Amino acid sequence: MAPLPPPPPSSPTTTPSPTTSSAVAVASGPESDAGQTPPGEPPASLDDPGALPQTRVRPAADGAAFEAGARALWDAIVNDQPERAAAFFFPLKAYEQVKAIPHPASDWRHRLFAAYVRDIHAAHRRLGAHAAEAKLVGLEVPSGGGRWVEPDEESNKLGYFRVYGAKLKYEIDGAARAIDVKSLISWRGEWYVVHLAGFK
Repeated sequence: MAPLPPPPPSSPTTTPSPTTSSAVAVASGPESDAGQTPPGEPPASLDDPGALPQTRVRPAADGAAFEAGARALWDAIVNDQPERAAAFFFPLKAYEQVKAIPHPASDWRHRLFAAYVRDIHAAHRRLGAHAAEAKLVGLEVPSGGGRWVEPDEESNKLGYFRVYGAKLKYEIDGAARAIDVKSLISWRGEWYVVHLAGFK
């Protein structure tokens, strides 16, 4: 499948896949300023969705936020700049609400987000000299949209939808390739990456 051309920045569009999986070609998304702990962490914001209550709205693999997040993840990998995809990672404030563990903020910063940064660097190395030639096709989420993880599972206070096995699809010289996105989980009806290359 040939890569889809990016739409004009002022009017992002989605292209649902005709297959049994849900796939979308994404439009340009915003960049996030790098924080200090760890590098790339988004700054606190008054409109941070993680500060709001969780909902049971099932996320879809389309829409403006999903498109912007997927494009930001791709841009972060291609440019070897993890801070570009900071806003597509599960929000810190949401993680503090979800986890029933000591020091959830420290766990988020020094384990989860630090692994995300490392995995983006590793994905960039995988592209190697072809990074500038690679063209994004879309972020594909398996059909079914995952399952609801109940509170008290995995040391959680709150539930969320979770899906394994999403793929960031791209092409180099017409050859189809993909980067695995290990786990997406939901917050207020939107998907966020929580594990990119694996569980750490």
